[in-house]
Amino acid sequence: MSQLNAEHRLFINGTLVEAEGGATYDVINPATEEIVGVVAAASVADGDRAIAAARRCFDESDWSTNTARRIRALTQLRDGLKAVSEEWRRQVVAESGCPLAFTHGPMLDSPVADIDYSLKLLEAYDFERELEDLGSPIGGPARRLVCKEAAGVVVAITPWNAPVQTNMQKCIPALAAGCTVVLNAAQNTPWAATMLGRVAAQCPDLPPGAFNVLTSTGSGSLGSMLTSDPRVDVISFTGSTATGRRVMESASKTIKRTLLELGGKSAMIVLDDAKFPEALTGAAFVCANAGQGCVLNTRLLVPRSRYDEAIAILEQIYRDVPYGDPADVKNIMGPMISAGQRERVLAYIEKGKAEGARLVVGGGTPKHLSKGYFVEPTLFADVDNSMTIAQEEIFGPVLVVIPFDDDDDAVRIANDSIYGLSGSVISASPSRAMRVARRIRTGSMNVNGAFFFSPNAPFGGYKQSGLGRENGVEGFEEYLETKTIAVPSDFPRLVG
Repeated sequence: MSQLNAEHRLFINGTLVEAEGGATYDVINPATEEIVGVVAAASVADGDRAIAAARRCFDESDWSTNTARRIRALTQLRDGLKAVSEEWRRQVVAESGCPLAFTHGPMLDSPVADIDYSLKLLEAYDFERELEDLGSPIGGPARRLVCKEAAGVVVAITPWNAPVQTNMQKCIPALAAGCTVVLNAAQNTPWAATMLGRVAAQCPDLPPGAFNVLTSTGSGSLGSMLTSDPRVDVISFTGSTATGRRVMESASKTIKRTLLELGGKSAMIVLDDAKFPEALTGAAFVCANAGQGCVLNTRLLVPRSRYDEAIAILEQIYRDVPYGDPADVKNIMGPMISAGQRERVLAYIEKGKAEGARLVVGGGTPKHLSKGYFVEPTLFADVDNSMTIAQEEIFGPVLVVIPFDDDDDAVRIANDSIYGLSGSVISASPSRAMRVARRIRTGSMNVNGAFFFSPNAPFGGYKQSGLGRENGVEGFEEYLETKTIAVPSDFPRLVG
């Protein structure tokens, strides 16, 4: 593949700039293992420039208080991104290996369209409200005003598995709230971020420093600097739970707000009254984007009384998963993001076999694909929930099937995890499905094929799947501080 005409510069203080010393690194296509372009390699000095610009914009411009300006700027950004969507689509497929079909939904088009939700929320949101006077044990009669104010400078650190969606899910609500943003993009998928910088550079109502984009080789020094810098007020991180722990530790030095969207090991529970051929079809979604998704239901729980029937149906489903060239719209699965990720997934598969799980389908690299970081769609049966492949996040196209005895047993197994991100339940009885869904300790649940994700639906996890929420009013308010102002009762009306 020839090199793509993708922007390789950083976006700092309203200008597209080279990294310090002109440093760059190669962008690799995971489906072909070819170099398809270069991108700027930001240093700690570049990070310092970006934070300084964001701090200056927040402290010295009207960005945080001028709602009308923010609406105009985000409208310009939305329109600019729509205008470059076809070029951006080619870049995203080339750098990430995600299936082309998915860019017409969650991997590109949907996140851009979802800017409209933030615009409508911004137009309608009450940044100030007056409280009912319930008296006070101190002082005389008073009235109180609750003010929602932008939290400050936000550092957004994003992963490679859904780069456009995660970039937008953090940056757009933060900007809408009046924060200034430094986006530190994933090493493997920099173009999902540099396009944002390229388009933002053409938005006349976006002040210098309001939005900044860094791409880097992923060295720990830049990340540590961004998360510990006292000029930063909020860290919003999506990635592994192990890295999230380090981010939280670094941010704790300055007691800054830390939003974490971390790993998952979600369970899909198929109850004994479900129609198995229909219900189990959804289990193939574990292979979507090569299994590189935190919310994927990678544990499948089926009743012991129908276990053999379920495995027979699943075996055929997994043998028929369409995968290969991500540019082919028929494929739901492309390659792993890198050779290292492929080896990590294969090591988990070997661990599963060593611990006694039965490999039914897949388990290796496809013989018909000579290039690319591919792993076969893989199905394990006879899995105990204590096994490594049932407890740890594999982040590959691997489904583990676990039997349960009754509804209580299914709930017990589903909740037996350090994670609590998502999950599913399928039953012929809506009331039974809802009873089970309410008992699962996760941030989201899908019932009978419905899917929770939407720009107005808060998303996040329980337990070690994270802190805080993204999307919806709850996600918007993560980027706001709350101030209460008390005034004498004879003051003029405060709101309206």
